[in-house]
Amino acid sequence: MVALLLMETATPDLPLFARLYLDEDVHLRVANALWLRRYDAISVHEARRWALEDEEQLSFAVADGRALFTFNTSDYIRLHLDWQQRGEEHFGIIVSNQIPISEVVRRLLNLLNKVAADEMHNQLIWLQAFK
Repeated sequence: MVALLLMETATPDLPLFARLYLDEDVHLRVANALWLRRYDAISVHEARRWALEDEEQLSFAVADGRALFTFNTSDYIRLHLDWQQRGEEHFGIIVSNQIPISEVVRRLLNLLNKVAADEMHNQLIWLQAFK
């Protein structure tokens, strides 16, 4: 039923489920676990984009049509607010405190199944809300 409701809200320009880009501080196993469940998720490690500035990582996510997930909460909150002030758009920033890998995967799956890609557009989302 949730999937049917979300399907109705998706726009033709965005996929139903958000595509994710996982920041450098997120373990590669998170992306792998999401891929095994057929979600489109890549990590900084797979993209070989290590040690870049946060803004460069967010710009890469935007260019690839992806929401960004990170444990780097304070820097990405600031970046989200900076982008809002400048009128720049992104596909969503998901932030979380450090939690075990299995819990990250569970909460991300919960988020992906409850929030459509278009609903994440320009939003700052706290993963804790998806326990």
